[in-house]
This record gives sequence, structure tokens and C-alpha cells, in this order.
Amino acid sequence: MQMKTKLIKNAKIVNEGAIFNGDVLIEGDYIKQIGEFISPKSADVQVYDAEGKYLLPGVIDDQVHFREPGLTHKGNIETESRAAIAGGITSFIEMPNTNPQATTIEKLEAKFDVAAKTSSANYSFMFGGTNDNLDEILKVDKTKVAGLKLFLGSSTGNMLVDNPEVLEKIFESTDMVISVHCEDEGTIKRNLKEHIEKFGDDIPIKYHPIIRSEEACYISSSKAIELAKKTGARLHVFHLSTGKETSLFTNKIPLAEKKITAEVCIHHLWFSDEDYDKKGTLIKWNPAVKTKNDRDQLWEALLDDRIDVIATDHAPHTKDEKKNVYTSAPSGGPLVQHALPAMLEMFHKEKISLEKIVEKMCHNPSILFQVEKRGYIKEGYFADLVLVDLNNPWTVTQDNILYKCGWSPFEGATFKSRITHTFLNGTLVYHNAKFNNVKAAKRLTFNR
Repeated sequence: MQMKTKLIKNAKIVNEGAIFNGDVLIEGDYIKQIGEFISPKSADVQVYDAEGKYLLPGVIDDQVHFREPGLTHKGNIETESRAAIAGGITSFIEMPNTNPQATTIEKLEAKFDVAAKTSSANYSFMFGGTNDNLDEILKVDKTKVAGLKLFLGSSTGNMLVDNPEVLEKIFESTDMVISVHCEDEGTIKRNLKEHIEKFGDDIPIKYHPIIRSEEACYISSSKAIELAKKTGARLHVFHLSTGKETSLFTNKIPLAEKKITAEVCIHHLWFSDEDYDKKGTLIKWNPAVKTKNDRDQLWEALLDDRIDVIATDHAPHTKDEKKNVYTSAPSGGPLVQHALPAMLEMFHKEKISLEKIVEKMCHNPSILFQVEKRGYIKEGYFADLVLVDLNNPWTVTQDNILYKCGWSPFEGATFKSRITHTFLNGTLVYHNAKFNNVKAAKRLTFNR
């Protein structure tokens, strides 16, 4: 039985652009006090010595596909949320392209019901927009749902919104955050047809970023931004993959005042087209992993704040599905367990600071989606906290992969940093590679 009051001592706290030594007192679900030195007031306080470790806010992942309902042979809310907790992700926002799709209030609430019973992490879901469900979109309670997701390019689940009049009507009609997958369908279809004529279905994977090209991404994202500017909609562009797209975003105003924001995913920061030879379809994503130059420009835009958020787009498929020929191999891969360790690896390589990692993975998703009392280490906030040992190397192997699909694009990689403790709403839920099987997850709420 865990004690209600907990005290984390001697941590290096990473929060709001600073790193400082201190203690954090947790009472119930919340952070009660942060100070240089806090002594336990009674014997009923559980003390954790964090000497030499860094204390981060729990990561908020604004884009995951946990595959429930309907695609649960790939993953489900229970398995993937456990993997997220092991990776220091304490809150997730899940996408609507399940089976059935979350495109009615009833189907959306059915997903919330499952998460309430089985999720190990705090949860919310996006409502899916289609060519014909505007009436349902208008019924969504924006204080209880993360936002609206539109696919402007087809991907898993085929929820393509391709009627320009409908699109404009949706943009005009809601003040929720509209998150978009931007790839131009016509461009992709033409490119695919050309490559099938040349290779048949077994197209070499290296042509994936040629088929789902820079042009396809830029055409779609620039159109979405144009429409957002015309209608005043609040637009968030998911998973940028090209350097060219970064020119569409600004760092001239604070995030809280931006109407148009952008996200980059772990795989577009880590891999490039040079990795296709070795990794094959395991790194087939939509949008595609592109060139080293694209990756460099994404990093540049991330660090100068044109890109606001780092997410995973966690999207598991089975290894057998991934082994299919190009036209049948699905796009997507599992990432929640390894996203924060991968970014910490980039810290070791001096690509990014710890403060910037916390800003992009914890603070900014909280600001962007107006998540209530999460994403920071602050008194009065929920105690979603992650302790990290920056000098405790481990290698990703079959034995320690927690995804239901049983594989990772990082298999064989050695990370220098290890997540040792994850606290969720004040409860220690994960410690030294073991789960404390206690129910602590909550539905996210939003200050709107």
C-alpha cells in the first residue's frame, strides 16, 4: 500500500527553462510543495531519494494510435499505455481512426469507457471529422475532448476529408483545436501509379519518400494553413516531415497566442532516407521519413520554436503485416516506450537541451491543448512526474519491448538514459522496470 504523502528528495528538477536542485512534496494526487529542502513532517511520508537523477514533468503525447477498438491484434489501450508509462509518457491523446471510427459522440464515449477501465496513463481522445458529420462535431464538449482530427491525406482507416466545401465549413464552425494529417492525395496517387507501372506491388521501400513526396506534404499543409487564416480556425499541423514546410510557421509570437502550430515526431528527428536499406518497411510511416537535409531543417525549426511540439504518432502494426510487399505493408510504428529515451540520447549528442526537451514534450502540449494542471512541475498541479538516470545505459531488445506488436524500430539501439520512476497523479506506477499495478489514470480535462 502506497502512502498518501510522498517526498522526492535531492532531485535535479527540470522545469520552465531551468534546472535546479530541490525536493518535491506530493499529497494525494497533487504537488503540494517544491523547495530547496523539505523535511518529512511525520513517519507517514514515503521518501524517495533522487540523488543524481533528473525529475521531469510527465510527457504529454498529443498523437497516438492505440488501435482499440477493432484493430486490437496490433495493440490496445491497456498494452500501449503501459509501454507509455515505462517510457515516461503519463498522458496521451489518441486518434479516431479505429474500427469503428470515433466520428459520433456515442463511439467516442465508448473509447473513453474502455480507457477508464484499462488505461495505465491519463487519457483523452480526438473526435474524427469526415465529409458528412458536421452535426456531430458541433456536439463535442470542448472541455472534455482534446480536439478534432482531420485526415487531409489518406492513412490507416481511410478517413479522408476531401470535400473542399465541407472542409471550409468545419474550419468555420468550431473553435476546437483542429489537428490535421497533411498529404495531398492526388499527388500521392499519381506518384504511386507511376511506381507500380515500373515495379509492380514490390516497390523498393527507398521510393516511399518519392511517392509520398515533399510536394505532397507542402501542397496540403500550405492549403490547410491558408484555410485556417481565411476562417480564423485554430490549426495544429501534425508530423511535419519536410524542411520546406517549416517555412510556413512562425516563432514571432508566444505559443499561447499562436493560431497555427506544428508538431514533429521522433522518427522524423531520428531517421533519414539513408536508413531504409537497413530498416526497410519497419520505418515506413505516413508522411514518409525523408532526407538528411529535411531532418536537419526540422531540427532547426524545432530549436528556434517554429515547431512547437514533439510527439510519437505511435502506430503499431504486427511484424508480419510490416513484412508485406510495399503496397500492402502498412505505415506506422510503435514509439511510446522509446520516445523520451531517444530524445535524451539527442541531449547526450548535444543536439538539444534537457530544458528544451521538457518544453516540447511536456509544457507545450499542455499549453497548446489547454490541458488542465498537467505538463509542469508546479504546486497545485497533478503529480505526473518522471525520474531519469542519465547514466544508466540499456539496449532495446525483444525481451524488454512492451508493445503488443513485439517489435521496435529502435531494436538494437543502446540508450544512455533510463526512466527509473514514473508517478501518475501522485501514485508510483512504475519503478526500475516493474509496474505497480494500481489504478491511477484519469481522463484529461481542458481549460477552455
